[in-house]
Amino acid sequence: MLPLALILKGKGAEIAGSDRSRDQGRTPEKFTFLQQHGIALYPQDGSGVSDPATTMVVSAAVEASIPDVAAAHRIGAAIETRAQLLTKLFNAAHCGIAVAGTSGKSTTTGMLGWILSATGRDPTIMNGAVMKNFVRPEIPFASAVVGKGDIFVSEVDESDGSIALYNPHIAVLNNIAHDHKSMAELRTLFGGFLRRATTAVVNLDNAEAAALKGPNALTFSVADSSAHVFGHDIVPAQDGISFSVREGGSEAHVKLPVPGRHNVANGLAALAAARAAGVPLGDAAEALSQFQGVKRRLELVGSAGGITVIDDFAHNPDKIAATLSTLHDFPGRLLVLFQPHGYGPLKLMREGFIDVFAEQLGSDDVLVMPEPVYFGGTVDRSVASGEIVAGVMAKGRKAFAFPDRSTSGEKILALARPGDRIVVMGARDDTLSQFAAGILAALT
Repeated sequence: MLPLALILKGKGAEIAGSDRSRDQGRTPEKFTFLQQHGIALYPQDGSGVSDPATTMVVSAAVEASIPDVAAAHRIGAAIETRAQLLTKLFNAAHCGIAVAGTSGKSTTTGMLGWILSATGRDPTIMNGAVMKNFVRPEIPFASAVVGKGDIFVSEVDESDGSIALYNPHIAVLNNIAHDHKSMAELRTLFGGFLRRATTAVVNLDNAEAAALKGPNALTFSVADSSAHVFGHDIVPAQDGISFSVREGGSEAHVKLPVPGRHNVANGLAALAAARAAGVPLGDAAEALSQFQGVKRRLELVGSAGGITVIDDFAHNPDKIAATLSTLHDFPGRLLVLFQPHGYGPLKLMREGFIDVFAEQLGSDDVLVMPEPVYFGGTVDRSVASGEIVAGVMAKGRKAFAFPDRSTSGEKILALARPGDRIVVMGARDDTLSQFAAGILAALT
């Protein structure tokens, strides 16, 4: 909601809003930032909704029962979803580039947005994460960029089905894996998404994505040299990863300052989309080598007493596997604090969580899980973190479950010793970054 509000404000709209996080006293710096940019904030009690000419925009997390929605109904104000409004803006753009997939959307969007910006295209960018290349002292939460060019780059979501509303000029599909919906539903949604595009950028290394490629496909791969954009000679390092890329008769080299083999795939997706938008391969590769990453993606918080603390957004089995695989490229025991991003996802992906931790944790690694993030609202809470931990332990790995995050943090600190890497992992909760900083402070 924050980047959408910033984009609308940048286009001259009058913006106001409410958020239960603000009412609960969480992440006050984010709301101060919004107010500094001329966005009025109200309690989520209906008091901010008084003008029938208002359009209320609601996120997927907002229930129909909250007072603001009731007030909008009472005065006859229009109500639309975040996705509906975003697609109006996106579809009206001269060149809309939509980035989709189960994993890697935010990073790929940030990479592509930076390539287009660094090569003078001045795009508008809508992202679900803070893009470090665009952070300034006056813009600490740079998850949106309001450009003057004719390109609109946006991360698009399949979890609520809204991906079906986008009509992209260039569609990017990183991968498909079980997350929010059944595989049959995902194939239908992503297949339609690709068919509606003029150019579909598709990952040949993901079998589900590759099966959907059509005659409009521009493919990328690190395994199949027949791909239009082929990555090879990958060399990982603790502070990044380098690789070469070939497109037809052209060759370029990229030295990414962010680690992980999965980021090579993200980078190839961004390069292929940039090529589809007319950016020369060499220029795109040079810009990508300056990409600083997005917040909470394998983000180094700091080190103390020989122990490193890392903050990471991984929250589904594919993302967790990518993070743990990257970290296991280098020595050091992993102490993983994983906070599930909701009771619903925990129930849906229960077996996937058990399998990925059992397979990806080393024999000395330790998993510690508090209960899922919960900020209110109606939700089925029948599956708890203890069930995941029991399943992981049954498969021979070390794991602990606790009722709250503070107790989980105490356990992590009690276990930590020089050479360890502590990974704070989870989504939908901005306070996780503060928690990771608190762990580092306690170590210090």
